[in-house]
Amino acid sequence: MEHGVTAQPTPTFAELVKTFARIGCLSFGGPAGQIALMHREVVEERGWVTDAQYLHALNFCHFLPGPEAQQLATWIGWKLHGWRGGLAAGLLFVVPGATVILALSVLYAAAANLGWFAALFLGVKAAVLALVVQALLRIAGRALDTRLKQALAVSAFLALALFALPFPVAVLGAGLIGFAVAALRPDLLALKPAGEARRLPPRPWAASLRAVLIWGAIWALPMALVLTLLGRDHVLWQIGSFFSQLAVVTFGGAYAVLAYMAQEAVSGFGWLQPGEMADGLGLAETTPGPLILVTQFVGYLAAFRAPEPFTPLVAGILGAALTTWVTFAPCFLWIFAFAPWIERMEQAVRLKGALAAVTASVVGVIASLALWFGGHVLFRSYANGLPVWASLDWRAAVLSMICAVLLFRLKWGVLPVLGAAALGGLVLTQF
Repeated sequence: MEHGVTAQPTPTFAELVKTFARIGCLSFGGPAGQIALMHREVVEERGWVTDAQYLHALNFCHFLPGPEAQQLATWIGWKLHGWRGGLAAGLLFVVPGATVILALSVLYAAAANLGWFAALFLGVKAAVLALVVQALLRIAGRALDTRLKQALAVSAFLALALFALPFPVAVLGAGLIGFAVAALRPDLLALKPAGEARRLPPRPWAASLRAVLIWGAIWALPMALVLTLLGRDHVLWQIGSFFSQLAVVTFGGAYAVLAYMAQEAVSGFGWLQPGEMADGLGLAETTPGPLILVTQFVGYLAAFRAPEPFTPLVAGILGAALTTWVTFAPCFLWIFAFAPWIERMEQAVRLKGALAAVTASVVGVIASLALWFGGHVLFRSYANGLPVWASLDWRAAVLSMICAVLLFRLKWGVLPVLGAAALGGLVLTQF
């Protein structure tokens, strides 16, 4: 049999669990690496789903907010073993990375005032800046293939960088433009025709409604407990409310949403300092699982620093757990509610247009993030919203250039670059 052409018989549930436990522990490299790893394990080596099914599902997951690789894993589990398989595959994709991020967050909060730790993360921040620029160029190369898409990207960048327009407004506005343009001039978004209409299965309204009710209740359960026991003024309510909202607008992956999250977590709530957001992204880059797990780091530090009536450690763990819950429970809701509609989605040209426009605007969002991020990595102080040139950190600038060379010229992987940058931070801090 030729791999990826004909699906093999459905694996046992135990085989599914074993395979996704392995994928969860090896899913480094961001969405591209994770999607390639799952394709090799599930399509090429085991033939559990066909190539066409895999790509169709991946396109479907791009329509949804949240990490597309984790949602693709959930869909594969659902396809093979229903809700039980989807829950197992989705959780196993997240739990290993979440466990490591929690341990690193505890260590970070305990050691953040140590000199060697600050030196280590000087290098990590420089590496993350280079990684953000790399992500920007990669996504731009794939997404901006028409003049309209380029205009949407530039508009989103200007809206965020110059006018401080909220991230959800910029992204959803682009989606509405794409929805309208797809109906009138789909060529402006490089959309392919839907093809001949196929005979479609009945509309699965009952299954979708049941999934929305069950997973909506699961999503809301910890928030109801926090509201009842601690009230609206407690930091855990603020954390849960903010990251629940974020879960609905996380189109474009972690790099895109980081700009909005950083703006609110640093300037809005005062949970973190600007440099700490870079540290968190550096931790998330070094661990398996979705990059959006950086939210767990933010939730831990926010609760750790306002722990009453708990101890800082207990509050931090509760904050991290609540953040992870409200970030990923919606992912299961989206998949279990909408997966039965996947064949119909392929015929929805307007939805494809909305997605294409959102993806283009996300390029501008990431460019805005890179600008914000670079300023806070390279400069020690700001005045009137602009960096003070005399405060340039030459060590961060040197390390960022070295990391750029390692990534772009020498084609090093993420982990070796982060390791070299951390070592460089320790060395240069001695000068």
